Amino acid sequence: MSEHWIADRARGIEMSGVRKIFELGRSLKDPINLSIGQPHFPVPEPVRAAAHAAIEAGQNGYTVTQGIPELRAKIKTWLDDQLRHADREVLITSGTSGGLLLALTATINPGDEVILFDPYFVAYPAMVTFAGGSPVVIDTYPDFELDIDRVDSAITPRTKAILVNSPANPTGAMPSRQSLHDLALLARERNVLLISDEIYRVFSYDEPFTSPAEFNDETLVVDGFGKAYGMTGWRLGFAHGPRVLIEQMSKLQQFSYVCAPSVAQHAGVTAWDFDTSAITVDYRRKRDRIAAALRERFEFVIPKGAFYLFPKAPWGNGTEFVTAMVRQNLLLIPGATFSGRDTHFRISFAAADDVLDRGVEILNRHARR
Repeated sequence: MSEHWIADRARGIEMSGVRKIFELGRSLKDPINLSIGQPHFPVPEPVRAAAHAAIEAGQNGYTVTQGIPELRAKIKTWLDDQLRHADREVLITSGTSGGLLLALTATINPGDEVILFDPYFVAYPAMVTFAGGSPVVIDTYPDFELDIDRVDSAITPRTKAILVNSPANPTGAMPSRQSLHDLALLARERNVLLISDEIYRVFSYDEPFTSPAEFNDETLVVDGFGKAYGMTGWRLGFAHGPRVLIEQMSKLQQFSYVCAPSVAQHAGVTAWDFDTSAITVDYRRKRDRIAAALRERFEFVIPKGAFYLFPKAPWGNGTEFVTAMVRQNLLLIPGATFSGRDTHFRISFAAADDVLDRGVEILNRHARR
């Protein structure tokens, strides 16, 4: 094959380190998998039943690009109650990642800058590059808090957007309500689009979830059903924001994804009304369980949300430590996958308790070289 067929945008993007670990896991026999960013619980029975009913009712074709009216109406009613914005519309997307890609391609011109916070979700820099933009990364180590002064200093005439994720992958960090308030007002003041990735919204453990959209009605929010209901493979997300921006994203979806999966949308109507509070309580317990088990031998910030722990490697760098753990049949993700630094590693505690306990035993046993 001729190499000149490959576009520069593809050459500039490497395969995700998360996917590399997934592939490595296939070669291991019964690995202890604390790498995957996916809930371990099954899709709730009423949601599965709704999907079956949709299939049997023949709801298997394309839907309107914006999403089925029943699902959009439920989300819009909730948003009107939560935010009371006069100009906020909803788009059902093909996963949260699909919503993010639509948002960036609808707003970013070649050369535009997008501010990201390190550590970041692995796909963010690649998505910005794919859209033609340039990532501008702000370091948040060691406490993973937002420094508004550093954000202000990073904004240039080329800055188009700020992308914030709370609760965050891979750290589980949740900026304070005051920090999100200040970030939202800064974005408005500097005429920069604020994009808030809220996919882990229901996994907020120590304080109520705060969206920066509360303080800036021009904030674009991307969210989804995958993490909250264990239906990551169903590829059902949504975005909400100013009408003009949602219309542009809808246009791009029409000529790319076409629509979110139809069966998943109909199941989403049922999922929206399902109470996830018991799931949140269980994952808070898992957070506390693994933190207590590792605190004597590992250095980490207690995650306030999501389902990840991001400890510092006790020796070597993150990649070296994770490689050693793979030889012990334990799958983790090196921190360099999510960061310009290779000092930490990610643990997912979205696993059964016995799996967590086996992983903890190996980690503590090998905390000293």
